Amino acid sequence: MSMPLHISDLLARTDLDLSVSYDVPPDLLARTVEAATVSDLTAPGKWLQGGELLMTIGLLLPMEPAACRAYVRDVAEGGAACLALGLGRGLPYQQAPEPLVTAAREAGLVLLTVPDEVPFIAVTKAVFDARADEQREVLHRAFATQRRLTAAATGDGLRPMLAEWTSATGVGAAVLDPLGRLLAAGERGTPTPLAEAGDLIQRVAARGLRGSAVGTSAGRQLEVQPLGARRLRGLLLLTGRPDGAARSVVPGLVSLLSLELERRHLRDEPERRRRSALLSELLSDEDLAPPRARDILVSAGLTAERVRAVVVEAVPGAAVAGKSGPGTASVAAGSRRASGAAAEAAAQEMAADLALAMPGGLVRVTGRAPGGTEGGPGGGAGGADPDGMTIEAVVGEDLDIREVLGRFAPGRPAGIGPATAPEAVRVSLRQAAGLLAVSRAGGEPAEARQSQASRLLLGLGDRRTLQGYADTVLGPLDLADNGEELLATLAAWLETGGSWDATSRRLGVHRHTVRNRLDKAMDLTGRRIDDPDDRFDLWLATRIRGGASSPKSPPPSAA
Repeated sequence: MSMPLHISDLLARTDLDLSVSYDVPPDLLARTVEAATVSDLTAPGKWLQGGELLMTIGLLLPMEPAACRAYVRDVAEGGAACLALGLGRGLPYQQAPEPLVTAAREAGLVLLTVPDEVPFIAVTKAVFDARADEQREVLHRAFATQRRLTAAATGDGLRPMLAEWTSATGVGAAVLDPLGRLLAAGERGTPTPLAEAGDLIQRVAARGLRGSAVGTSAGRQLEVQPLGARRLRGLLLLTGRPDGAARSVVPGLVSLLSLELERRHLRDEPERRRRSALLSELLSDEDLAPPRARDILVSAGLTAERVRAVVVEAVPGAAVAGKSGPGTASVAAGSRRASGAAAEAAAQEMAADLALAMPGGLVRVTGRAPGGTEGGPGGGAGGADPDGMTIEAVVGEDLDIREVLGRFAPGRPAGIGPATAPEAVRVSLRQAAGLLAVSRAGGEPAEARQSQASRLLLGLGDRRTLQGYADTVLGPLDLADNGEELLATLAAWLETGGSWDATSRRLGVHRHTVRNRLDKAMDLTGRRIDDPDDRFDLWLATRIRGGASSPKSPPPSAA
């Protein structure tokens, strides 16, 4: 196997007959030589790229100690691996001058001498021949590794390819799903550093197929590459630093693993259809018996006691608009059909991603793609866009569904129904579908919670109009000397359902103080706490002023 060219390798070449001009430490002789060049400039450093064997006959070489040290420092800072001085008849020097030797020793720069009978071109040719051999060896190893990977790709699954890669390169490899869960590793029994690579995995997964990331942990290099053709299907985690040959094979490894994940995705299509049919059965029977509902969930791997429905707007009805005119009707119809087919395919892909992230994977696509045909079984959810496509799913109560939606359906309107028993999930589905409009208006998934009903409704209103309403009701309290105190007491009293004792305990004051403050607030606002309309106005105004904080109780009824 060809190795990098070191200074010691050149010294070992008897045909070059190079010599060191002082007692050089072994670690300096182990420096790698990347190229050879000739220059008699007094400041050649800026023309170097690093790793060069710089040769000179010393035509303009300064002999004053300070100037000589400056010259050697310039060469060293330019990145040269070593300096070689040509000696011989008719040349400025027949041996290395002492000021140059001293300066090289002080700077830690190897100083070689080239004898008269060896031309600089011979040294240059030796360096470039060695570098060419090294590059040929790198290509040979890269091709051999690629052939091994390609042969392994004809086997069963991901692990054969990962095992061949690790065997050929010594670099650990593992394939993860888009959520960072381990699918396969190159070595059995070797722990994969998922925890250490967590940040890298999340960064790459969030960008989809748009980029990779490299980091270090405990002295090891960690690299994450995205896998997939058109969508993110998985992640490749490399543990270790690939050499030149291995680095050139990484794109091939990524391609082969991506193809395997795409094949796996296609093989899973029948299972996704089975789960979609199970979901349709769960949602189609209004009088579904509780044991049968639980059996359906268990058969899909979902064992949660309580579940909730989720509806995601995959393709809005207006997403694809066809244009037609005299003589163009057939062309427009064909365009709409093509666009509809593409929209339906995109919806199915999103549904597959969501199914992967949801334990049990009970997901289906419903509705009609613009210009296309009806989606999956069961028809659309009530309340959804009748001309668009939606994704319906049933998930366990404990699943962080917002995180899943943020990863696999970013920016899409989504409704999240309340948790129910499995046999009542149809109710959760209707509420989730009804929240799509709220989600469109708010720009984030809308969740059906009893304590957030007013917040959802307020989110549909114009903020300036709502704020103006609140200012009209509560403005007199803003102008009072102790206005903040009066507002806090009023809000607490309304949130506790008009309970004097509960308000007193919350604020840490006597209940008579609460009454006095409320009496003053009513005098200032011209309202009456025993009037239902006045109490509702005050409650709504405090909710608007509360902004993002959700109400803790409905407005108190009149005593």
